[in-house]
Amino acid sequence: MGFTKKFEVQTHGNTKLQVIHTNELHKAATIMKQYERHLEFKHHKIVRVDVEYTNDVGEEQKQALVQLSVGKDHLVLLFQLSAADKNCTRFDNFLADPRYTFAGFSIDGDIEMLGRVGLEIAHFVDIQKEWRVPTATKPLDSLGDVSGILVHDYYNNMKKKITNTEHQRWARMPLSMRHIEYVAKDTYAAYEIWSRLTTIQEGLRRPKLEKEQSRKRARSWGDYDY
Repeated sequence: MGFTKKFEVQTHGNTKLQVIHTNELHKAATIMKQYERHLEFKHHKIVRVDVEYTNDVGEEQKQALVQLSVGKDHLVLLFQLSAADKNCTRFDNFLADPRYTFAGFSIDGDIEMLGRVGLEIAHFVDIQKEWRVPTATKPLDSLGDVSGILVHDYYNNMKKKITNTEHQRWARMPLSMRHIEYVAKDTYAAYEIWSRLTTIQEGLRRPKLEKEQSRKRARSWGDYDY
């Protein structure tokens, strides 16, 4: 049975996220079209991706919910794969499009889980592996660690934790409002983190590039035969 529900989730201050939870293929396809139009003219085509799993064990465990975000001004998609009756071609093609950078934390497990049902993410980054908190003592930084440096107000002050028991309910319908808030804020916070890190990294690279170009021009003028 198909369902589509829309929610409004308060993050911090006056920022509100519009969230769609659905298992309907046409609704997922419509949101993919919106994402594609938004990303078409973006220099950095960043998409936050995350996957929640069923409560099965080992090989029996499956993907239950896929979350996508392209920023606070666009719908956060919660696509209930465990309740979809078949694949959504537009959704599948969006994930496999190499133009987009899908960012997440500990994303390797999500990639493997999606691959079990034939879904491929062509271009992805694991924020834990790409960014290290200067004072970190753990092998890998968590979402909370990085957000504490960059987007504390987006994450640490507004994210409602859910219990281990609640974490076992991702395939059971309907999801509670606590589940919706948890995944919406988590998805949006991670999008903001990688978006800001990308801007920082580009800002650090630009002076080096300009300096190198200046040196090349100087060498070119020095070699000029008058």
